Amino acid sequence: MIISASRRTDIPAFYGRWLLNRLKAGEVMVRNPMQSKQVSRIILKPEHIDALVFWTKNPEPFLPILPEIDAMGYSGYFLFTLTPYDLRLEPGVPPVEERIRVFRKLSALAGRERVVWRYDPVILTETMGAAWHASSFAILAEALAGYTERCIISFLDDYRKIRNRMRDIGYVNIGKEEMADIAGRFAGTAKSFDIALFTCSQDIDLSHCGIRHSSCVDVELIGRISGRSRGGNGKDRSQRRACGCAESRDIGSYDTCMHGCLYCYAVSNPQKVLSGAAALYDPDYPMLCDRLRGDESITVPP
Repeated sequence: MIISASRRTDIPAFYGRWLLNRLKAGEVMVRNPMQSKQVSRIILKPEHIDALVFWTKNPEPFLPILPEIDAMGYSGYFLFTLTPYDLRLEPGVPPVEERIRVFRKLSALAGRERVVWRYDPVILTETMGAAWHASSFAILAEALAGYTERCIISFLDDYRKIRNRMRDIGYVNIGKEEMADIAGRFAGTAKSFDIALFTCSQDIDLSHCGIRHSSCVDVELIGRISGRSRGGNGKDRSQRRACGCAESRDIGSYDTCMHGCLYCYAVSNPQKVLSGAAALYDPDYPMLCDRLRGDESITVPP
């Protein structure tokens, strides 16, 4: 089983102690976000887990915990999102310079093959056009050269829940021609810094730019890191059609990330996170920012 930690929130940034306690306990409870009375009891013992896949924008609070997790026998890697946006779009994320420092520190601790850079999402506005992104990407690529082997790019999806809070930014929907233009600019830069470039969940062929489709939850990478060949993990059918990720179990909770990014699909209302679900956070409880109510059906997935 592959554990995703997590598409729904930034566990390394905010909930690392909870995760460590769950690994020590050997299990976690996760509510089905679509069926609230369904709860999964997921076994987290090392012999059951092929990899832990961490999604984060700021893993610095997690760094002291990582050696302990590694010593427990778990294998895994990080999907580190590092974008050049300012406080309008990412109000709770540390400055870019600080995140570059943390990226390098994590790479030195975990190994560069275990830290995948995500430039995600690419957002187009009047002031953040193709040339701006090309320049920003080049600055970040140069800063991360030697600290990662691959970069995954993705373009903003026009989710209904983000439209109102993104309206003042003046973003524009990106067509395939614009995607190809930006990706082509990125490709040459990435190659010059020996960083393999991939796309995520994009229904567009960019192979002419030397860019392949990628899986953020990647069984090939997991096999390389763990030293074990992986089979039996097909495409995750709960993800979008163009997503190539392998099947995984997500142990996070929606509406708990405190970064406040305007474009985030995992938070309905950033202003309510602190006073809402995140206020329920208990590092010793089996569920993340949640409580069993007594009317749930609890199952153990295979």
